[in-house]
Amino acid sequence: MSPRLQTILLAAIPLVLVAGAVASLYSASEAAARPAYVMRIALPETADTLDLPQVTGDTTMPLVVIDAGHGGFDPGASGQGIVEKTLVLGLARALAEELREQGGVRVALTRDDDRYLLHAERFEIARRLGADLFLSIHADSAGDASDISGASIYTLSNEASSEAAARYAARENASDRLNGVSLSDQSDVVNTILVELSQRRTQEQSAEFARLIRREGEGVLQFHPQAIRSSALKVLRAPDVPSVLYESGFLTNEGEAQRLASPEGREQFAEVMARAIRIYFARQE
Repeated sequence: MSPRLQTILLAAIPLVLVAGAVASLYSASEAAARPAYVMRIALPETADTLDLPQVTGDTTMPLVVIDAGHGGFDPGASGQGIVEKTLVLGLARALAEELREQGGVRVALTRDDDRYLLHAERFEIARRLGADLFLSIHADSAGDASDISGASIYTLSNEASSEAAARYAARENASDRLNGVSLSDQSDVVNTILVELSQRRTQEQSAEFARLIRREGEGVLQFHPQAIRSSALKVLRAPDVPSVLYESGFLTNEGEAQRLASPEGREQFAEVMARAIRIYFARQE
């Protein structure tokens, strides 16, 4: 090593030591300033190995996938000592049991326990199972407004539908199929058109199912004055599975919360929803 290089190294050593000390002090002060109450949760990743639930029923019958919202570390809304994730799982199980007892429809639950699923995983389960209908069940909260009550039925809004169709067309690879049509060997423009057409038909079918829920629930279930709505809800963005999100009511309303959580409330919900599902499938045939 040359004398000149030795001199440069000897001069640099103190600077490196000082810089290291400053960095250590900064890291320590930053850690001390960081709130101790922050909790980080590792979310599950969507993957090709997504566990698919069991499907029950005659394989020749149409399939409805029932999705109980929230779950795991995500409790959803709450009120009157009732937690949304638990309430909606009870409603989902009641509906599945009603459909199984009556027969003629295949049934699958996205979750049958207290676990969390990403929005994309929920409708992707429906797509991978080849579902003919997807129903996501939720409950609402109105904060301090304890007098607000009534169920709402959501479908995907037109604007959100177009955005979802564009993203899907751009994302999917050549091996994917949409409503039985292969997207392979097609240009990006053709793929986009195919997805948009599929999404448009899916929206029409979703709206029909929403109207059936409203009609069959008349006089049995309590609906919000604006019962049928559309919104940019992520869980409804499957381009080829008619999808509806059902807000069963408000947990901040004591009477409604207790009714929804009761065996009678679950039975009423299951009977109405099962009837709407059967009429919907009969119309499709």
